[in-house]
Amino acid sequence: MDKISGQKSAAHYLYPSVKAYDQRILDTGDGHRIYVEQCGNPDGIPVIVLHGGPGGGCSPAMRRYFDPQKFRVVLFDQRGCGRSRPHASVVHNTTWHLVKDIEQIRTTLDIDRFIVFGGSWGATLSLIYAITHPDHVRQLVLRGVFLMTSAELGWFYGGGAGQFWPEAWTRFSDPVPADEQDNLIAAYNKRLFSPDIQLQTRYAKAWASWENALASVNSDGHGGDAPGEYARAFARLENHYFMNGGFLEHDGWIMDNVTRIAHIPGYIVQGRYDMICPPQRAWELARAWPNAELRMIRNAGHALSEPGISAELVSIMDGL
Repeated sequence: MDKISGQKSAAHYLYPSVKAYDQRILDTGDGHRIYVEQCGNPDGIPVIVLHGGPGGGCSPAMRRYFDPQKFRVVLFDQRGCGRSRPHASVVHNTTWHLVKDIEQIRTTLDIDRFIVFGGSWGATLSLIYAITHPDHVRQLVLRGVFLMTSAELGWFYGGGAGQFWPEAWTRFSDPVPADEQDNLIAAYNKRLFSPDIQLQTRYAKAWASWENALASVNSDGHGGDAPGEYARAFARLENHYFMNGGFLEHDGWIMDNVTRIAHIPGYIVQGRYDMICPPQRAWELARAWPNAELRMIRNAGHALSEPGISAELVSIMDGL
């Protein structure tokens, strides 16, 4: 692991970056082509990494949470983002398509069971996959829990988080006419799916900036200016999923089905000051899931890169 003197950063806790030994494109058979990579030890413990968003894509930095001598790490870009194609497409792009893709990856790579590692939306997808295919999950490691409920969406897109960050909230809400501000997800949907690409990109950047501004406990409230193509995929996919309640049968579906994963051991790593996915949901999940251990990280927000969160995740993986 990196040994860095002085103040510890997230990188201090991570393994050195390793190259992928396998990179491939999987054809889903319904118009999507999914980028998949493997790194680490081909004979190691299989772990699949589910990135956030939807629409965030995976990155080489995500390889660094795992001992490359111990784990066979599988990463992929979910439909419509990263190196998967078509880019920013919401056609044939639902939660259940992603669950199917994970199964296709598992069988293509001849994996019986794997550890499922996911944060934020990746934690949502991890839980849904485990509920649907519990026999193929040996362990769950979750970060920044999001259960895809209307209450959570209301918190982040209805003004709850905006009470802590009024300047960032104003930058997010002001581009929408006053008579549409009672439903910003719907208002942004109209613009993110406009035929005008420039309009799409402008609102996509505002959408991405609002989330990025609140990701870290050390944020100054500015979310930066994401590259247009990245922002379009991120914003369109998130908005598409949120408009449709994650394509779940009803609000609260995950908690209503958590008994299906009661036997699966798991860890939940949660930032105490997570403004995007507040700790209440992680606490409720841990109470309902007898084999889960909740580790609340003080002085941490939502981001995977928060030093306390990075350290805890590496510690958990080292101990498995």
